[in-house]
Amino acid sequence: MNLLVTGAAGFIGSTYVRTLLAGEAGEASDAPRITVLDKLTYAGTLDNLELDHPRLEFVQGDIRDAELVDKLMAEADQVVHFAAESHVDRSIAGADDFVLTNVVGTQTLLDAALRHEVGTFVHISTDEVYGSIEEGSWPEEHPLRPSSPYSASKASSDLLALAYHRTHGLDVRVTRCSNNYGPHQFPEKVIPLFITNLLDGKNVPLYGEGLNVRDWLHVEDHCQGVELVRTRGRAGEVYNIGGGTELSNKQLTGLLLEACGADWDRVDHVTDRKGHDLRYSVDCTKIREELGYRPRHDFAAGLADTVAWYRDNRAWWEPLKRRAAQQVTS
Repeated sequence: MNLLVTGAAGFIGSTYVRTLLAGEAGEASDAPRITVLDKLTYAGTLDNLELDHPRLEFVQGDIRDAELVDKLMAEADQVVHFAAESHVDRSIAGADDFVLTNVVGTQTLLDAALRHEVGTFVHISTDEVYGSIEEGSWPEEHPLRPSSPYSASKASSDLLALAYHRTHGLDVRVTRCSNNYGPHQFPEKVIPLFITNLLDGKNVPLYGEGLNVRDWLHVEDHCQGVELVRTRGRAGEVYNIGGGTELSNKQLTGLLLEACGADWDRVDHVTDRKGHDLRYSVDCTKIREELGYRPRHDFAAGLADTVAWYRDNRAWWEPLKRRAAQQVTS
């Protein structure tokens, strides 16, 4: 079976591919041959992939490149679509790339999948499409109320993917995950940013009063959920994937300071950003009851392992931070 995985030089996609190649995705995994399509933007690196693995082929390219996508889709049996622009602050500074990649790129993939009668198409999305929730948790049927250009572009691509199922009968399955953490995450996101700054003796930023609440999901648990959806899920359905650990940003900051041996004097309080929702929380009843999903990582242990990984892998993240800094100043 040939599986096309987009965006798999990045954090979550590469973890998913490494898991499949290692045969660790669960009993349902069928050891597919995998083609990775990735543009290698600032957040993607080939160091995340086992390029010499006999079941892996890497292709550098853009999901908006219709000719390339058509060629790869002609050889694919299924698709798992991770590729996306994914940083809220960057989307606020400039939304063009987010709309073009997340919406137009997804449409390009869907058209090719339909044309070549590809089987299952798993579209990876985010809990941010729901907007903010004061109490309780969102079920999959909750209306989409995105707050930022990033989440609006993801909501658009979700609806587009589901429309291809309803209109054309394409086997589309959508997953919406909570905040991921773990090794290999690009150090612009909060946990790796805080860890790498603290390891370097630098300060970390805390937005507003730090009261924004997020549900934290270990990346390997997320990938387990994605694989369950690919192999056991139902066409035309949406599945929330959460980790079950809700923390305010202030609570998370305290845990990271403790893990890195730092004090609160290393925290800079900064103005809250635009489009910063107060609380996210997904109801995971559906994926638990239908597919048997259970998070396997305790948050305290997972966070400690993540801190240790960044401490031991400076050679991985230091070049990425330098490259990102150069792009900002250029």
